[in-house]
Amino acid sequence: MFIITLTYLKPAEEIDKLLAAHREYLREQYANGIFLMSGRQVPRTGGIILATADSRADIEAVIELDPFNEAGAASYTITEFVPTMTADSLSAFKQA
Repeated sequence: MFIITLTYLKPAEEIDKLLAAHREYLREQYANGIFLMSGRQVPRTGGIILATADSRADIEAVIELDPFNEAGAASYTITEFVPTMTADSLSAFKQA
């Protein structure tokens, strides 16, 4: 499981211009079964994505496709973790 933290590198006006393309990218990754949850940070300095993949390399390849990345509008921090406890609704993601 991975937590992807995006930090905006460009002003909000430039982020807003890329937002429709970024949301389409998110929809594609949800459809591919990679992204599980996403949203903006408060205050609006970036975003958070909860994702699942076989490897960090797979996550890095997916990030390359993000319009924010392609435009140099965000930096990314990837945190890999093993979910050993979950809410009942997320129990499918629990690992021993």
